[in-house]
Amino acid sequence: MKLNQYMTLGRSGLKVSPLCLGAMTFGEDWGWGSSEETARAIFDAYIDKGGNFIDTADGYTNGKSEELVGKFVKDKKLRDQVIIATKFTFCAQPGNPNAGGNGRKNIYRALEGSLKRLGTDYIDMYWLHAWDMFTPVEEVLLTLNDLVKEGKIRYFGLSDVPAWYLAKMQTIADLKAMHKLIGLQVEYSLLERTIENEHVPACKELGVGICPWSPLASGMLTGKYKKDKLESGNGRMSKLKDTGNPSFEKLFTERNWKIVDKLVSLSKEIGRTPAQIALNWVATSPGITSTIIGATKLPQLEDNLGALNFMISKEHRDELEEVSGLEPSHPYVFFSVPMQAMINGNAKVKGWS
Repeated sequence: MKLNQYMTLGRSGLKVSPLCLGAMTFGEDWGWGSSEETARAIFDAYIDKGGNFIDTADGYTNGKSEELVGKFVKDKKLRDQVIIATKFTFCAQPGNPNAGGNGRKNIYRALEGSLKRLGTDYIDMYWLHAWDMFTPVEEVLLTLNDLVKEGKIRYFGLSDVPAWYLAKMQTIADLKAMHKLIGLQVEYSLLERTIENEHVPACKELGVGICPWSPLASGMLTGKYKKDKLESGNGRMSKLKDTGNPSFEKLFTERNWKIVDKLVSLSKEIGRTPAQIALNWVATSPGITSTIIGATKLPQLEDNLGALNFMISKEHRDELEEVSGLEPSHPYVFFSVPMQAMINGNAKVKGWS
């Protein structure tokens, strides 16, 4: 696999690289990102290697990320070559509920701001950033369809939503002959595999490509953090571990440290970094189209890109999947091999595909 071996995103004609450059680290407004100079070097290196998919959001580094992405694209005259993806949902004006969420009013507000910061008149891939639990699916779908018709966006997708929500939107679009979503962004890594229960099979059935975020679990799968010396790790985890953010606090479990230990062990055995092994596992998993990577330093990007240059053996893949496997839970236990054997009278049955 190479960075310039493009794949269509879902059931669409949009062609993207197998690794997407996440720009959440572009800008230093949050205290741990990259300077403009470093961000440009990361962007240039990704493009020069054949990458074409850049992911940002309206709120990343308080809007600085979008500004830098737009500036870099303009400076290199790449607008027709690069796929620019950005997102809406999170509130931009504290105290104003209509400056956040997925209602029509906020989608238009967010889009106009993103277009201005990016210095463009259209977005290639527009993502709903997270389910707001209130706005009807129909309102979101109609609004995004209107934006396609107006020429302000080319395609759209969902991020961090329940599988039923994705299925409902795609079904309505199909029945009403509307523009459909083509992508789903969800967290996926050796530490976080719950999407395998519902989201992966739903996307396969509905023609949606998956773009995993945090494939290195906020850097934990790089091996640079130690269980008894978390504060000394050279990365954002040492700064964010006590912020109360559940996305970070959920990482520090006995199960997860065992997975890190296995990665470090395999790294020594096969001569690849833990990050490369973890990324390769995600990028080559069923249903995955383009895996989102991020870097604050150029060497980190170069290491990540090296994840495409090898294949994990079946033996090593089995070891990783055994140590990171999901605990059986209802109703998924009914879909297990022993239960299916009971259903089929121990006969061997292969489904149509």
